[in-house]
Amino acid sequence: MKIITYNVNGIRSAINKNWLAWLQATDADVVCLQEIKATPDVLTDLKLVEDLGYQHYWYPAEKKGYSGTAIFTKQTPKHIEYGCGISDFDREGRNIRVDFDEVSVMSVYFPSGSSGEERQAFKYRFLDEFGRYLELLQSQCPKLVVSGDYNICHRPIDIHNPKSNANSSGFLPEEREWMENFLESGYIDTFRHMNKEPHNYTWWSFRANARAKNLGWRIDYNMATRALEQHIKRAAILPEARHSDHCPVLLELEF
Repeated sequence: MKIITYNVNGIRSAINKNWLAWLQATDADVVCLQEIKATPDVLTDLKLVEDLGYQHYWYPAEKKGYSGTAIFTKQTPKHIEYGCGISDFDREGRNIRVDFDEVSVMSVYFPSGSSGEERQAFKYRFLDEFGRYLELLQSQCPKLVVSGDYNICHRPIDIHNPKSNANSSGFLPEEREWMENFLESGYIDTFRHMNKEPHNYTWWSFRANARAKNLGWRIDYNMATRALEQHIKRAAILPEARHSDHCPVLLELEF
């Protein structure tokens, strides 16, 4: 099973950059999208998505043009779960999950705290409450992949300049500690499990030609429960895809 996570920073914008041709060439089984910024009714290209063999499930934010998650899948899920039951997060369309016989896959979009103290406080609350939700979910879905934009760099290797970003949202000590605790609770960072090399990033600022210089952050992950460790076949970042300020991250599982 080939799983891809991709913060598209607006699905309509990505489609205008030939995203559907990329999707066809990638031929992933499950595609987890974040920051879709749209409701499916405004998209004229859904027939093309279906022609590629995908069923599509959407969880947009209540606020127009903001946040939201979706999952495209070639395999029919036995269950689709919208949200986590916490209204503040569900209003923003923060997560959606599909369950199959062999694995469950979630697309999640963690809040950013970079716009100021109020959103940083919201992010900390999300980490606390959503983290507890994921902990409880492990007993219900022992083979679970939590794919998405976490808006956190875990370690210094995951950010181009750890010293100058020490006080930046996304690399704060409290955020990094949360990530450490999350992994210790029973998850595997599948990319790092397969690749220990530095300079691998998934997001670049639009400023200062950051992407061309590879001055990036690794904030997009496919996290898998430890029950899936023996099934991890391949994990890779796909920086050549340029439909967004993020790039996709791939996980291949073998059952």
